[in-house]
Amino acid sequence: MVNRIPTPFSYSQAVIAGDYIFLGLQRGFGETFTEQIHSVFSGLKDTLQKCDASLEDIVKVHVHLKSIGDLPEMEKVFFDYFPEDSFPARMTTTTEFIDSDCLLMIDGIAYRPKP
Repeated sequence: MVNRIPTPFSYSQAVIAGDYIFLGLQRGFGETFTEQIHSVFSGLKDTLQKCDASLEDIVKVHVHLKSIGDLPEMEKVFFDYFPEDSFPARMTTTTEFIDSDCLLMIDGIAYRPKP
């Protein structure tokens, strides 16, 4: 069975398929990169909560940065959300966004085995 958490747009916030949760994009909001990345993690937490999961269940993320110069700050902030020995696998790229104020987006996969 596949369950979806819809958005008003043409994508799902999350799709639960078996033991996996496929997370749709979370974009950053705020004036600075630091504000935006914290808002992304807040959005990820909210989405995962709707799936009866948490950040600990994330196994893979794709981080899309507008500027590679934000990579060191991104690295620091990941330590705020994951224990040092429990980071998800990650791919980081740079890209332009449709919204000029967007500095990053994150999507990913979580694993939550059914009891």
